[in-house]
Amino acid sequence: MKRKPIIISLLVLFLIAVAVIFFLNKEKIINKFGTSSGYASAAPSAPCECEDSWFPHEQTPAPKEGDGSPFDVPSTTNCIFHQWSWQKFLWLTKPVNGQPLFLDSLDVVSPEMAPVAPQLGLKLVLSSINQAGPEGILVSNPKFVPGKKAGDTVYYSIHMNKILFDKAVHAASDINSGKTPYSNLETFPVGSLELKVSWISTDAIPQNKIADYFVTKAAVKNGKGQYVAKSMALLGMHVVGVVKNHPEFIWATFEHKGMAPVYDWKNNSVTSVDETLFYEKGTTSGLKGITYNDSIQQPLTPTKAFVLYEYGVPKVLGSNDFMKTSQSEPVNIDNIETINKCVQSKLKDVFKNYFYNGSIWLDTDGMSAEQQAKMIVKSKISSVLPDSLARGSSNLANITMETYTQTFKGDVHEINAGNLVNCFTCHQSQNFDKSRGIGKSPLYLSHVFESYLYTTKPKATAKNANTKTDRIKETKTLKLKQFKEFVRDNK
Repeated sequence: MKRKPIIISLLVLFLIAVAVIFFLNKEKIINKFGTSSGYASAAPSAPCECEDSWFPHEQTPAPKEGDGSPFDVPSTTNCIFHQWSWQKFLWLTKPVNGQPLFLDSLDVVSPEMAPVAPQLGLKLVLSSINQAGPEGILVSNPKFVPGKKAGDTVYYSIHMNKILFDKAVHAASDINSGKTPYSNLETFPVGSLELKVSWISTDAIPQNKIADYFVTKAAVKNGKGQYVAKSMALLGMHVVGVVKNHPEFIWATFEHKGMAPVYDWKNNSVTSVDETLFYEKGTTSGLKGITYNDSIQQPLTPTKAFVLYEYGVPKVLGSNDFMKTSQSEPVNIDNIETINKCVQSKLKDVFKNYFYNGSIWLDTDGMSAEQQAKMIVKSKISSVLPDSLARGSSNLANITMETYTQTFKGDVHEINAGNLVNCFTCHQSQNFDKSRGIGKSPLYLSHVFESYLYTTKPKATAKNANTKTDRIKETKTLKLKQFKEFVRDNK
């Protein structure tokens, strides 16, 4: 009579033991190899669509990100990350007080997280022209505008919300005072948000195409160090935010349509029959158009910038086959294409001319908050080899912001799944300030925070204390040194 309850109890205990062993093994694998449970290969049960509640654009609500959100589950899907990305972009660009929300409601900060004061009565202030890494400068194709003789330079702005800013200030204070160790498991809270946005003068765009871009007035720093008011067109946007169970941030990116062609991996060439903003019409082969030469301060082949991989999804040279990575294809790329078509069929304003180019995140399913933080500092999160943690677009880049860091290789034949480049290649947990030893923390994934931490660290003595300007220069030097180490490690 009592055998049945005993058997059921033993079965329950067995299942619990199996679950415990699974999660312990997963953490053990992660700690040792930086990998998770396997290559995602299951096809989605339904198309990855947008939602009616996002429209009209004027009323797009912010996506749910914390308790009760699509991320508050033990097992996630590929689609929910794409849905978050698009809804977040729509929310950020919906009109508020005559401007997109991100220009009205977020603070503009410098790369060292210093608040940027308005100039000429304009909140959008543009002075940065250097891309990340080797600090290449992107210049437009002058032939895109009939009769134009010289290209225009792309500018960048950084925007941050109060949640991220307040945590960054508090965390830096604790680290610099010694209250929190330089190596720590601190993370940014859910809702933390950072944007990087690329802009170009409307002079770079033909008059009959300007209406296809979002345009606003900005105070732009010229070659003489003076600010002038100019009409600037929005080109691209990185949307980087923290949701529940993802302290590594979701790294999403958006671009205007048709700024440059995509490399044809089957035919080993890139072609455009028309002049585009960054690619002069014609056919080229190889990586010279996206390889920057520091000594001559321009790419090896000017005005030939192109997209290495559509939606950041890598293909095998000589075919249309997808590389075998940690993210199953074509599931991921199909989801991106489906949700792009869905959103663009419903948008009525100028933002219908922008598209979602993909995102990247980590597989944290089944992990506790502490395990998630440990995974970030103990794993090679940039790896996209099968069985690694990265999910989404394996070689994610924005043509206007990572033009010259889409790959660290000099020849297309050398690119493989083991040396693909994505956001996590440079946004890692290891600090660049090695004077304090090599510290690791999930906080250092934000370069803005890391630079702020360095520029606000206590001065050693009054005699040898560096000025703020010196600290900023040192920060750039250390970042560049760290970048070169990343390049070396990924070659």
